Amino acid sequence: MEEPGPAAAPPEGRGRDERSLEALSLAGGGGAAAAAGRQLPEGRRATLASALELEGTVLREGHLTQFVANNLERRIRLSGAPRGEPPAAGGGSSIPAIDPGALQDVVALAGQVAAQVDELLRNVHCGLQALTALSVGCIQTYRDGVESLGEAADLSIRAMYALVARCEELDRAMQPVPALAKRIRDMKGTLERLEGLCK
Repeated sequence: MEEPGPAAAPPEGRGRDERSLEALSLAGGGGAAAAAGRQLPEGRRATLASALELEGTVLREGHLTQFVANNLERRIRLSGAPRGEPPAAGGGSSIPAIDPGALQDVVALAGQVAAQVDELLRNVHCGLQALTALSVGCIQTYRDGVESLGEAADLSIRAMYALVARCEELDRAMQPVPALAKRIRDMKGTLERLEGLCK
C-alpha cells in the first residue's frame, strides 16, 4: 500500500489514535511519538507496549501485536457520540430518539413477511402432501404389479405342468398306433392279393 504524500491529511480517526498513542507513550516515558508508518526502535516499541498495557491487554504473535482496551464498550460508545457534545454522565450512551413512523413501517413489513412466510409454509405443506400421495400411489401400483406378476407366473407354471402331463398321456395313448398301422398295411396287401386272384 502506498503511503500518502506530505500534503495529504490523515483521517480523523487515525490521527486521534496516533494522538492517543502519543499520550500513552509520553505517560510511559517514551518521548515523542513516531509518525505513521515509521519504523520504531526496539526500545521505543517496548516503551509503547508497556504504555498500552496500562490501558488494556497486549498480545504479541511474531511481528503482530494485538491490543484490547479494558473499557472497550465505553470507548465505542464515546466514538459514536456526535461531535461537540460531551459524553453522557456515568458512561451512558446517547441514544437518538426513535421515529414512530419507522417503527410502524417495521411492524407493517414484519406483518407482510409473516403473511408471506405463512403462505409459503402452506404451499410447501400442500406440495409435500401431493408428493406423498403420488409416492403412495406409485408404491401401491408397484406392489399390485408385483403381485399380479407372481400370480401370472404361478399360473403359467401350473399350465406348463398340465401341458406336459397331457403330452405324456397322449404319448402313452399313441403307443398302439404303430402296431395298428402295420396291421392296416398287412390288410391292404392282403386285399391287393385277393383282387389280383379275382381278376
